[in-house]
Amino acid sequence: MTVTSLVTGTRATQREAAIAALLDPDQSTAVILEGLSDGNDILASISSPRLNVIRIAPGCMHCIGNLVMRVTLNRILRERPQRLFISIANDEHIEQLRAFLVAPPYEALLELTDNIVPASS
Repeated sequence: MTVTSLVTGTRATQREAAIAALLDPDQSTAVILEGLSDGNDILASISSPRLNVIRIAPGCMHCIGNLVMRVTLNRILRERPQRLFISIANDEHIEQLRAFLVAPPYEALLELTDNIVPASS
């Protein structure tokens, strides 16, 4: 199973910094970043064959029907990463997103952790 964390917060830099601080160089890790960088693309500066960073268009993953998330997740999970971070800008529907991630077929593939909320600066 892939250990999966939802990372929330309004600033992309804070979310990326929180993820970077949790990276384990010995684990294969995938990161889904929602939205555009706010100028400090921290994860892009990390060069590692064990890190796969994918940026998707901004928009509530619950409200848009999870299509983008479903396609992206399926592609990532084919690679069987040990760790997955999903960075979302708006946590308004985070419970619906969590419900999507623990429903079939993902309940057999993902192990959700508590949400990660970086401190504001």
